[in-house]
Amino acid sequence: MVVHQSLSSKIRCINPHCPNPIQAWGNKFCQSCGTPLLLNDRYIPLRRISTGGFAKIYTVWDKKNQTERILKVLVETSPKALELFDQEASVLASLNHSGIPKVEPDNYFYLRRRNSHSANGHSNQLFLPCLVMEKIDGCTLEDIVEKHPQGCPDIFVIDWLFQAVQILLELHRRKIIHRDIKPSNLMLRGVEVSSLTKLSRSFFHHQRKNQGQLVIIDFGGVKQIDNYKIQPRETVAQRSTTRLISPGYSPPEQITGEEIGPFTDFYALGRTFIHLLTGQYPAELEDPSTGELKWRELKPVNPALADLLDDMVRLDAAQRPATAAEVQVRLAKIYRQERRSLGISAVWAKVQNLLQPQLLTLGENIGRLYRIFFQVVNQIVAGSVDTTWGMIVGGVGGGVGAIFGLILAYWSGVGDRFSDIFTNYWLVVSDVPLSISREIIVFGLAGLGMGVGLTDVGSFGQRRHYLPAALMGMTGYVLGRLCWQFSQAASSVYTTTEDLIILEVMGKLSVGIATGFTTLGLGLKKDRLVYGLLVTGLTAIIFVGLEQLDIFPKLFLRFIFLNQNQPNLLQFFGSIAFFSLLGCVSGFCLGVSHYIVIPILRRLGF
Repeated sequence: MVVHQSLSSKIRCINPHCPNPIQAWGNKFCQSCGTPLLLNDRYIPLRRISTGGFAKIYTVWDKKNQTERILKVLVETSPKALELFDQEASVLASLNHSGIPKVEPDNYFYLRRRNSHSANGHSNQLFLPCLVMEKIDGCTLEDIVEKHPQGCPDIFVIDWLFQAVQILLELHRRKIIHRDIKPSNLMLRGVEVSSLTKLSRSFFHHQRKNQGQLVIIDFGGVKQIDNYKIQPRETVAQRSTTRLISPGYSPPEQITGEEIGPFTDFYALGRTFIHLLTGQYPAELEDPSTGELKWRELKPVNPALADLLDDMVRLDAAQRPATAAEVQVRLAKIYRQERRSLGISAVWAKVQNLLQPQLLTLGENIGRLYRIFFQVVNQIVAGSVDTTWGMIVGGVGGGVGAIFGLILAYWSGVGDRFSDIFTNYWLVVSDVPLSISREIIVFGLAGLGMGVGLTDVGSFGQRRHYLPAALMGMTGYVLGRLCWQFSQAASSVYTTTEDLIILEVMGKLSVGIATGFTTLGLGLKKDRLVYGLLVTGLTAIIFVGLEQLDIFPKLFLRFIFLNQNQPNLLQFFGSIAFFSLLGCVSGFCLGVSHYIVIPILRRLGF
């Protein structure tokens, strides 16, 4: 047999009157009283961990599953105690909930003693009723409140209350009343007391993700009500019941032996959680004259939570919540408020866990669709606003730059001096002469204006580096102008069909080259070359499309050459309109690239 490493070489006899219960490992029977030490051919008792009025609790080693379990042995011989013990075993075996200790069908048995009298002369029952159940490793809420006498944070209390109500919903659905809810009967699975030296919100996040599931234990006082149906409170018939009292937590109707129901558990649960919030024993908070709890001034909490707890501990059972579902609805509203104050989305997931299983899938799907819809709408709105703003500022920047360029080139001495300097200078590209005239000033300042404008927008994640944007804008527009001039002038040098097609394409791409180079200087954080290529291509395609649709005058869709000393009015406003339109189209292409094309390319793995 493989024995768990934590086991010692000693085991313990479970006979409550055994004079020498500590026995050596390997003995099949107690050497003092003859009680079997291998229980139900499966369990070996290790040590006693607690004792109560009716039963003693032991840890046992499960040879079949190679794990520790809890053994509860009834030591009270009265028929009523045996009836309650039988009922506890039957209820636990019928339940399958993670918040309730699991009991297998064959885990309830009677242990037959060899002798009817112990060695010290005590008269003992011939059979010992035994119940084996899952061992819950963790600490109780009583342990926690002892560590925190000032009270626990309300976010912890709400979370634990949520889980407790969820378990009660299952119990009450099966017509089962626990009747003994208190801090010592509520455990947190997998949580050690040593880890609770400081309750903080960061610990709350960790616990919610990894551990801390609430479990209700000790079903010794459980009451199953046959044919119980939830009815209006004033019409529920009176039921006599065995009195089971936990001072400070049991409701009046349970103390006096009157009717019990779900509201009985709510009273004890409410007092338990008021104890957790304040750190004070509920009986110490009672008003001597009315019996009501005076606790609100001791711990400022969410008013809705305080109202719910006050309703749960009303002395009049008819004023308490009638069902666990009613408590859940109120807790859900409180939980949503706490989620907003904490700023965590995990709380919504916890609320979903409280819903019925058939609603969980629907809720998750609705939530997923809502998030996707919200993200899509948010992306569309953000993209539309950013792109529109980019178009406006790009168009204004290009137009303003063109205005200043025209004024400097044709209505100031700057243009004349520039013209005098470069009159005799020509660029010869592939046998095609290209002139440098005062128009360069117009193109350069228009590119500068658009580059600075789009940089200042900052809508596409670009850094606001104005100097590189201005320089690349000027360079791009001048290069675009030279490409356009080359495509026009080269048609007299290159006359083959293939050459003319290439020149036609170059002419169409000249506007894209202007905006593409400008894009390279905008300070985009990454993928600058891809952005530049996309803006180049999209700008050219849009201008070709606008030309085919004949929406704007031809004057607005191509570079203008101004050979005379001063442009006429049509040429002046036509030039401004062209550069403004080019800035708008550049902002639009940049927005389309940033919000549509680049994300698609990244999704495809490029």
